[in-house]
Amino acid sequence: MFNPKTLSAVSYLSIFFAPFILPVILFFVSKETEVKYHAKRASISHLIPTVIGVVISFIALISLFTFNGTVYDASFYSNFMIWMSVYFVLSIAIVIWNLVQAVRVYR
Repeated sequence: MFNPKTLSAVSYLSIFFAPFILPVILFFVSKETEVKYHAKRASISHLIPTVIGVVISFIALISLFTFNGTVYDASFYSNFMIWMSVYFVLSIAIVIWNLVQAVRVYR
């Protein structure tokens, strides 16, 4: 029905419209080994920012509840901003990586 290159490229480009869901569906539905390989790689690359975002949010939540409210300490907020900046840069890098992989697969 579809070209395996197209399905492989769509699995990487799905980070914009259906991250993690579409590559997993393509992995289980497709019979082509090339599509399965790229769908697995795309799903892992889509899962990385999600897991890191959950971990950063969990650490921030724990830090917020253990924060001493009597003494003003800006370290919580500065640490949170640093980690969110790292998360943002990592997410942008993964989006760029997915775009590059989609172009490489489609050629």
